[in-house]
Amino acid sequence: MKIGLGILAVVLIVVLVMVSKNMKTPELGVENGLFKPLSSKPNGVSSQAKDESKLVEPLLFSGNLEETKKLLKEVCQSYGDVKIVKEETYYIHVVFTTGTMKYNDDVEFYLDEKNQLVHYRSESRVGYSDMGLNRERYDALSLSYNQLKEAN
Repeated sequence: MKIGLGILAVVLIVVLVMVSKNMKTPELGVENGLFKPLSSKPNGVSSQAKDESKLVEPLLFSGNLEETKKLLKEVCQSYGDVKIVKEETYYIHVVFTTGTMKYNDDVEFYLDEKNQLVHYRSESRVGYSDMGLNRERYDALSLSYNQLKEAN
């Protein structure tokens, strides 16, 4: 009986910690044109990653700055389960929520107007591995973005 209660207590603590981490927005943003580095865990991708396994290509601008931002937001909305958290002149932070477990993943876009590039960073808040979800989401968003860009 005591062992069962002990296991239940440990499970409850783990769940509470995970829920707490999932609800807390990490420190994000761009400084001197760079995102904060990804963690060492295999649950994120970035166009500025030093680790080759986490590296993705930046997107190319679609017209001017405002047209590019509009298209990025449209692509995110069409992907679904997204909330735009912060939008600045050269920066967008959105949170995607996974379907079943309701985990929050932070996605950032840095619009480098000088080089006409959109840098991308996506990382899960909770867990060690994301089972490739952040890369899959980047691939889907990138494909949709490029298709819409070509159509315009």
